[in-house]
Amino acid sequence: MTKIRSTAVRRSMLPLAALAVLAGCGTQRAGGDAGAAGPSRAGSTTTVPSVPTDFPCPGESSSPAAPTTAGGSAPASPPTDHYAENHGFRVPFPLHGQKRCDGLAASARITKALEPLRERGDFEAASTLAALTRLGYPAGKVESYQNPTGVDFLIDASSMCLEGTLNRDSVKADAFGGYPDHSGCDVPSGGH
Repeated sequence: MTKIRSTAVRRSMLPLAALAVLAGCGTQRAGGDAGAAGPSRAGSTTTVPSVPTDFPCPGESSSPAAPTTAGGSAPASPPTDHYAENHGFRVPFPLHGQKRCDGLAASARITKALEPLRERGDFEAASTLAALTRLGYPAGKVESYQNPTGVDFLIDASSMCLEGTLNRDSVKADAFGGYPDHSGCDVPSGGH
């Protein structure tokens, strides 16, 4: 009888232990001491990170658009499996505040510079690379490559990342802030 009860107790503790491990993954506590339960000095306060606020950028309506991923689609609802959790390292950081405005301005400059190529039907990666380097982006920080319908490009612009496409129908450029656990602008191939 005792053996059955202790097994049942262990089984009931397993979900709690798993939850404790998952909740602690990658967290830090205020005060810099991972073992601290709270502020170490009397009277000190712990600040909770606030949600970044966005404001209208020049040429934009009074309310900023809903956040999107670098590919331009709206954030999806979480799936029931762990795919999103396990692939979160591939979700780019959005830009906020003045950096968001700078990203919108850079995207507009890129679109304007590539539009003549689209109108001429010049969908060569070398032409796209040349147009982007004329905007002042170093050639070593710009990638352009052919796709079945045109050209894709990626720019590592030190303060942000810019990506987009050029094809017969349109020129698209989007700015984002990079990826978690990755220092470059390219989509990371592995997680943690």
